[in-house]
Amino acid sequence: MKGICPLASGSKGNAIYIGSDEAKILIDIGLNFKTLKERLGKIGIDPASLDAVIITHEHSDHISGLESLTTKLGIPVFTNRETAKGIYENLKIAPKFKIFTTSEPFEFRDLKIHPFSIPHDSLDPIGLTITIGNIKIGICTDLGYATTLVKMHLEKCDYLYVEANHQVSLVHSSARPMMLKERILGRQGHLSNVECGDLLSLVYHDGLKAAYLAHLSTECNTKALALKVVGEILEKKMQKVKLLIAHQDQTSEPIYF
Repeated sequence: MKGICPLASGSKGNAIYIGSDEAKILIDIGLNFKTLKERLGKIGIDPASLDAVIITHEHSDHISGLESLTTKLGIPVFTNRETAKGIYENLKIAPKFKIFTTSEPFEFRDLKIHPFSIPHDSLDPIGLTITIGNIKIGICTDLGYATTLVKMHLEKCDYLYVEANHQVSLVHSSARPMMLKERILGRQGHLSNVECGDLLSLVYHDGLKAAYLAHLSTECNTKALALKVVGEILEKKMQKVKLLIAHQDQTSEPIYF
């Protein structure tokens, strides 16, 4: 499959498939191998055909399936140095790391990959743009706010995968501990529905074909609410974008190139 397909998105595990003419990769792997195989199967992909995985940061919902994946397949793991250290500290494994420097673009087969810094409470978290021919994909979740750097990198994308984690009022009214609420709402936490909509509106252009709303909270958000809030922000500015949900518990709707 040449395209993009979220396999899981949220605090219980994250994984995104991206395929091109020459490469099949994952962005993060927070799924066990059995579940990964099942969800890849929905789009006709055999895990044995995967060529690499890129890890955005070391939190468990992004790396919990890394050991089983690399043990079975032996594929390289692209990440920055600090995240590699975090993976080793958390999982006590040292797979075939391919270390990149945050902010410096690199290539893997026919993929042009540009990692950039985002504000989150981990060692050296990144967002990514991946360019395949004339198609640009922006991937950016797990960030407390959209920095100028984030906005710059997400400009002129054909497809976006961006965080719409929560509705602020639902965080405040939840039974979560105050420390957790402050973390979620803080400058190194997660983007709200409104912040997601504002970010999409700022980077909008006529060539933006679709955007996945990702990393939705199961307690402090709903799919319908995320689509409504983000959609209304775009509609007010007469910006038309196909909005898709990146699901936690199933393979999401794929986008084919």
